[in-house]
Amino acid sequence: MALKPIALCTASVFALGLAGMAQAQDATPGDLPVTDTQAGDTGNTAPDDVIVVTGVKASIVGALDVRRESVQIVDSVVAEDVGKLPDNNVVEALQRVTGVQVTDRAGGETAFITIRGLPDPVTTWNGRNIFTAGGTSFALQDISANLVKQIDVYKTRSADQLEFGLAGQIDVHTRRPFDFDGFTVSGLARGIYSELADEINPNVALLVSDTWDTDIGEIGVLVNGSYTKYNYRNMNVQAGAMVPFATENPPEGSGLLPLERIFPSTDPAFSSWTPGLNAGLPTAPGSSFAYGPDGGVQVPYYLARDAVISSDLYGERERPSINAALQWAPNSSSVYTAEFYYTGFRGNTFNSLFFNFADWWNALGPNPGETFELYEGTNIVKSRQVGDVFGFNSGDYGTAKTDSYVYALNGAWDLGNHGLITADLAYQDSTNETSFIALRTDHAGFRQDIDVDFNAGGGIPSYSFSDPDLHTDPNRWFVRDLFDNANRAEGSALTFMLDGYYEFDEGFVRRIKAGFRFDDRDTSTFVREQGAGGLGITLAELGEQYQFTNSGFYDGRANVPTSWVLADGPALYENRDAIRQLYQPNNPNIRLSDQLTFDRVFDINEVTMSAYLLADGEIDLFGGPLLIQGGARLVAIDTDYNYFDRLNMLAESNVSTNQMKVLPSATLRYEITPDVRLRFNYGETLRRPAFGDLNPNVSLVGDLSRLGFGTGSAGNPQLSATESKNYDLALEWYFGRSSAITITAFRREIEGLVVPLTQLEFIPDNPIVGDTATDFFQITRPSNASDGWLQGLEVGLTYFPDYLPGLLDGLGFQGSATILDSEQTIPDTDVDGNVTETRSQFFNVSKFSYNATLAYERGPIGARLSYVWRDGFLRLNEQRAFANPIGIWRRPEDSLDFQLTWDVTQDVALTFDAVNITESKQQEYYKYADAGNPEQFNTNNLLLDRTFALGVRFTFD
Repeated sequence: MALKPIALCTASVFALGLAGMAQAQDATPGDLPVTDTQAGDTGNTAPDDVIVVTGVKASIVGALDVRRESVQIVDSVVAEDVGKLPDNNVVEALQRVTGVQVTDRAGGETAFITIRGLPDPVTTWNGRNIFTAGGTSFALQDISANLVKQIDVYKTRSADQLEFGLAGQIDVHTRRPFDFDGFTVSGLARGIYSELADEINPNVALLVSDTWDTDIGEIGVLVNGSYTKYNYRNMNVQAGAMVPFATENPPEGSGLLPLERIFPSTDPAFSSWTPGLNAGLPTAPGSSFAYGPDGGVQVPYYLARDAVISSDLYGERERPSINAALQWAPNSSSVYTAEFYYTGFRGNTFNSLFFNFADWWNALGPNPGETFELYEGTNIVKSRQVGDVFGFNSGDYGTAKTDSYVYALNGAWDLGNHGLITADLAYQDSTNETSFIALRTDHAGFRQDIDVDFNAGGGIPSYSFSDPDLHTDPNRWFVRDLFDNANRAEGSALTFMLDGYYEFDEGFVRRIKAGFRFDDRDTSTFVREQGAGGLGITLAELGEQYQFTNSGFYDGRANVPTSWVLADGPALYENRDAIRQLYQPNNPNIRLSDQLTFDRVFDINEVTMSAYLLADGEIDLFGGPLLIQGGARLVAIDTDYNYFDRLNMLAESNVSTNQMKVLPSATLRYEITPDVRLRFNYGETLRRPAFGDLNPNVSLVGDLSRLGFGTGSAGNPQLSATESKNYDLALEWYFGRSSAITITAFRREIEGLVVPLTQLEFIPDNPIVGDTATDFFQITRPSNASDGWLQGLEVGLTYFPDYLPGLLDGLGFQGSATILDSEQTIPDTDVDGNVTETRSQFFNVSKFSYNATLAYERGPIGARLSYVWRDGFLRLNEQRAFANPIGIWRRPEDSLDFQLTWDVTQDVALTFDAVNITESKQQEYYKYADAGNPEQFNTNNLLLDRTFALGVRFTFD
């Protein structure tokens, strides 16, 4: 059992294949020697008949081999060669994996991933759990695809894998020097054109690796670096929330003016409408509610949007990253690996926000009934003309900086022909800092008329003004509130893992494996906030250097204003002390840079200890081998929290919790024939509460929409881990060396889901200032108050026919479809504050999704045309403050992408990529149960970037 060529890196990723079992469930296939039994395990080809494939086909076939040889249900993305993962980041690479759904494609990249509808896959780097700063997860989009060798998506888990993540595990493998035979240098350079931002962005990477035979054994060194920069532009047009208005003929005794907006009230003595009803207020013609001090008048109402909003965001992000590895094999039975991984993020955003109310009621002319149009058969206003409206702009500038480091030492020792011991020690350190400064301006002294259609077609509103020049004239905009805050998070962890196994030549039990893991995690978060009321001067008086006027907004795809003037965000940030000094005379609490301090929010120490025992067995059943794997993992979590209440002079409180759980798992894999396999898995997993969800301190937002109360959020230190029982059944037919059909049914039964619970609270002496000040807030806190289930079916097909003639030879297909169904309980509060219960499908779950890839590989040309589609889904529940349904739904999403590679020589290739060829949009609407739809309840409409890239890739060895 020679270990010399093995690139071993982590204690939970080492298991050599048993004779006749072909197990590679916990290891990268390229890291393990292939035995004769493994090479011929599928029965499709003998070792002497292996067909060598390259390029796109090699990547797809490599991923197919990983699933075939694994005991667990695992799908993979494999880079056929250095730098040949054909995507910008890990999330984009995963969107074509069976059962994976991605969303949030703003800024020219995908940023959010679910596996079979669940959003919490545990992220590991070469088998090690990694995280970002004060969180419990890692930002997968921060991993450059240039560094990746292989990504494994585990749908099921065994006892020797991490217990966290109901969705599964995503293990990202990077390269090591023993992957190469001697000296290798490889690199790539790409220019990526952002159509919306009209910018060309760099993406470069370089890998250098070498190995040497020395007197003390074989030594290898690898350094792999990557740098990406991307300038982007996000443009969104939104119809505001729904609120009730009086009709054009309000009843006598109501005291209402025609088409006057009707506000809710926090005074129990005043009868009014109740905001936050799950389905919103009724939309039937003639609907009414009791109104007035004694509730004695039935008032019919119309429902209309309170505003139309345009957001023009300019962003820039940079991602430097590097991984380095030193390997030493002093002999054929041991390998030592030292690894370093750094990933960074630098980002800034400037959001030009243009907010216009459409709710003024006292300047409608002599015929208010002629100023609006209803959707037929409803009381919902489709379009209206409103006089003397108020609006504001906000120049919002934010920065973000993340630095994450991982240092690891690993050793693997071969104990002869029957065993292996591995040990791994890793230390992580991660920090994240953000800042935000914004200056609001308004045209209160120069009000004007607005003509708005809340859905002019396709869910997109249109609006125009009686005096459009007002919006670009800095003399008619007044400088108002200043917002100035920042956050900091720190996280570190020391982790030790020890694993070992022993194999048996005969008998039912073929392998016993055991291991131990210790993880000591610390995290702290800090925040500072300050704000001030208006200056009473115009934007022109503030100075030309603080003015910004955008242009070309929304790319001509809607009838909306294309430019407006507002405070220049980058200038605010660069001259922030000068801006603070302007506000100091009337706001003495405003501090300058040398006086700014962070308030501590919380400190958390979490110690997790786990141990497992796992056994593999094999019997012959009806002429085919039945592989049986069973085990259990014991997990103990001890957590100490220190919280600091910023609304109560930073008063400190301490909470300690502990939880112990035994998590069993069992897997069966039966070869019905050499080409047909049946798998079954049962396992139990946990989802740890997010650290931020444990923080009881309240974060408040003022009354931005003039409802009479603000909003806020807080955590809950009593949260416990969510638990899930998982069932999977898969049937797989490998009908060719490069072809297979897989069908998997699954069910998740989940207890203690964390869901939000919102209640109205009275919080005096709070830090809210300016015209948004209030003492009443709708506060949302998380709670383990939900149980649910999720089940579904996923089908995958990979097909590369070997009979196509001529130029068609090399054509293949890869695709998958996923059907999901889910239900969970959601706590709610009624008008009296009592907790009630409703039922909902899971958030971010599309009931149907599919992807299809047409691949071609012939001679020097490799190409891939991919289409990804997912059905509409419930994105989130809005804070209960308005008269519309609380659910915000995302409309169906899709993306058509194309990749082309031309191997100019054996060592150099040119590449071309196009993403979002059809210019898809990201659109949302309000819906709850049967209430709401995309036409009458439309809201956000975000343009998604289309990008094109040209590049060169080289490898010399």
